[in-house]
Amino acid sequence: MSKKIMAINAGSSSLKFQLFNMPEENIIVKGIFERINDPKGMLFSYTVKDEKRRTELKIISHVEAVHYLLNFLLEEKFVETLDELEGVGHRVAHGGEFFKSSSLVLEKEMEQISQLAKLAPLHNPVNLAGIQAFKKSLPKCPQVAVFDTSFHQTLPESQYIYPIPMKYYHENKIRRYGFHGTSHQYVAQKAAEIMNKELSDLNLITCHLGNGASVCGVKEGKSYVTSMGFTPLAGLMMGTRSGDIDPSIIPFLQKERGMSADEISNLLNNQSGLLGISELSNDFRDVIEAADNGNKQAVLALDIFISRVKQTIGAYAAEMGGIDGLIFTAGLGENSAKIREKCCEGLEFLKVNIEKNKNERNDVIISTSKSGVEVLVIPTNEELMIAKETVSLI
Repeated sequence: MSKKIMAINAGSSSLKFQLFNMPEENIIVKGIFERINDPKGMLFSYTVKDEKRRTELKIISHVEAVHYLLNFLLEEKFVETLDELEGVGHRVAHGGEFFKSSSLVLEKEMEQISQLAKLAPLHNPVNLAGIQAFKKSLPKCPQVAVFDTSFHQTLPESQYIYPIPMKYYHENKIRRYGFHGTSHQYVAQKAAEIMNKELSDLNLITCHLGNGASVCGVKEGKSYVTSMGFTPLAGLMMGTRSGDIDPSIIPFLQKERGMSADEISNLLNNQSGLLGISELSNDFRDVIEAADNGNKQAVLALDIFISRVKQTIGAYAAEMGGIDGLIFTAGLGENSAKIREKCCEGLEFLKVNIEKNKNERNDVIISTSKSGVEVLVIPTNEELMIAKETVSLI
């Protein structure tokens, strides 16, 4: 029997939603609230049957966005009553070691998500605010949390333990958690379908490339190695995040420039990466355009990013003893043929070969017929993954 399931993906300044008929996976309506917390108000965009509409709203908070959304569903007749909603699934950034899989959210789970906010201060409080708002408006509707970290709970100890004294893991839970798990899991499953093989028979590398970026080695269907770490700051260079750097830079800046821990955290999370090197923008589209026009810092920023991606692909292929598939997803991975081409250059030793025309057309499979590795472009759909998890739990 068909169920109406809402999938919610709340960010620090946005709230994405999709309303599905499940298990048919039919989208009834999807949209996004942007510029949340902007005193000027937010922007609301939604799509029904490929028709896009947008409007500016005078509201500013996540809670107000939730109330507006529920009234919108009623007014536009997407539901006759809110009782038709049989489950709401929420993306939650950090589940720590407490949540090894998705979970129904009751009081104990809400308390745990709140406690984990110290590990994801920009995301978990916002995710929790969304859950609380829906709980208040829909007290009888089950709420489900789907965690960015849970897919990576299969990492072996050799991949998640940091080489610092073990007491910091035991007492403070400092370890690699990994993020973007919902996306990596979704595209890995989709790749197996496209390749017409069992996911458990494949070794895949999934590249989630966007303003936030991470790479995951999926070995026999399970997350085996991933680039983000204790926080989403680790790994690849990103839009505003530095990715991996020499840890000694931090005490050096504290001593030489008198910077506080908060100032350094802001520097590495919000002022670095593509923005810091290009000194233009954290938007890859802007930097790619500037690089095409000969801006040397934009060229350098892209070179660093591509180099980090290629190094990570090579390392993960070695760790897994070879790969069957290489997947590009997320905003940049799905839409930039140039970045995909550059990331695959020099990977011929891994039997990675892409066909220029297929790549420029954004085909699903962009590898040549002679390539020993399938190279795929798969749009991520975290909201669908959230809806599937929600149905399985309710």
